[in-house]
Amino acid sequence: MDAGGYQTLSTDARAVLDNAQTIFGPERHLALLPDVAAKKHIWPVPFSIGIEQLLARRGEPTVMLVSGDPFWFGAGSTITQHLNIGEWAALPAHSSFSLAANALGWALERVTIIGLHAAPFTRLRPHIAPGAKILATLRDGQSVSELATYLASCGFGDSEIHSLESLGGPSQRITNAKASDAGNIDVQHPVMAGIFIRGDGKIMSRASGLSDDWFEHDGQITKQAVRALTLSALSPCAGQHLWDLGAGSGSVAIEWLLSGTNMRATAVERAPERAARIRKNANQLGVDWLDVIEADAIEALPDLQKPDAVFIGGGLRRPLLDTLWSIIPDGTRLVANGVTLETDALLIEAQAAFGGNLMRAEISNMSSIGTLRGWKAAFPITQWVVCKNTTSSDVAG
Repeated sequence: MDAGGYQTLSTDARAVLDNAQTIFGPERHLALLPDVAAKKHIWPVPFSIGIEQLLARRGEPTVMLVSGDPFWFGAGSTITQHLNIGEWAALPAHSSFSLAANALGWALERVTIIGLHAAPFTRLRPHIAPGAKILATLRDGQSVSELATYLASCGFGDSEIHSLESLGGPSQRITNAKASDAGNIDVQHPVMAGIFIRGDGKIMSRASGLSDDWFEHDGQITKQAVRALTLSALSPCAGQHLWDLGAGSGSVAIEWLLSGTNMRATAVERAPERAARIRKNANQLGVDWLDVIEADAIEALPDLQKPDAVFIGGGLRRPLLDTLWSIIPDGTRLVANGVTLETDALLIEAQAAFGGNLMRAEISNMSSIGTLRGWKAAFPITQWVVCKNTTSSDVAG
């Protein structure tokens, strides 16, 4: 139901409310209703309990009130995944994002849309760059102050925050402030934020191969240049799932998730301190949904959801390769990097048996030699790239 109240609804929407036996919704939405015959039921916390109560009335005329468009960062798909087509109907109003864009005069197609009402502010990190415009849902009024603090901590305290309260209703209010000053503003729920990024903080590149200093690590990390080659070989496509086995710092899995929309990744790491570090890196870089499994790779494989791509950055051994090859489905891309003679020998054998392409990369960086400079070589990397049940020429192409 639109926040403007019952009278702003369409004839169809009012007819649905008038014929309902039960109406679910937040207290503020239920308060906007006139006298109706239906029983009003405040949606409980946690949200999942409300779903159970709603489904218990399956087959009865039941209404759920939400703001704006329930299928645009709303609860619509969360509810309908439990129902069959024909059991439900949606009557959307203007989404909060449309109302916000109209209030601010922002072209919606040029704005980053993100839901922060049930997600950490770090989800913003990949999108923070001077000149960027972001519209975000927030949990409550206090979240505006927390958002401002986060932006300032990233070096973007000069960003403009537009606090948008009760959009579309009689109590609509818009308050503007710099992030560095926004902690002093009294903002009431429901609220969302329009953010215009300003400042000189650190910006995340959109190219593969973030600089190593973005990641906390203990030396167990696929370095920037090799990571760029590895991501290129893995060839991430929207919606695909990666296994990062022996994930170390999680850098490859994290960049996989940053590469496109609806990406999924599972990082398997047996060392507890490294697994904790992977989770921290993922959260700080805005991909907190990375699934981190603390286990030996061979033991974890049977229980993992099937991948589209697999990366092994270290620790490749024959039992792992044999188990992995027997489990992954046809069409899975596999990229394995090695730096030791023992791993090289295994990769050469694997290429002969399964096909694919072998590449050797040698990278040197400038280093001081007394008062002069020279090249300091890193360990050469051998990389095997193969797609199960395809030829090496297919992979190389």
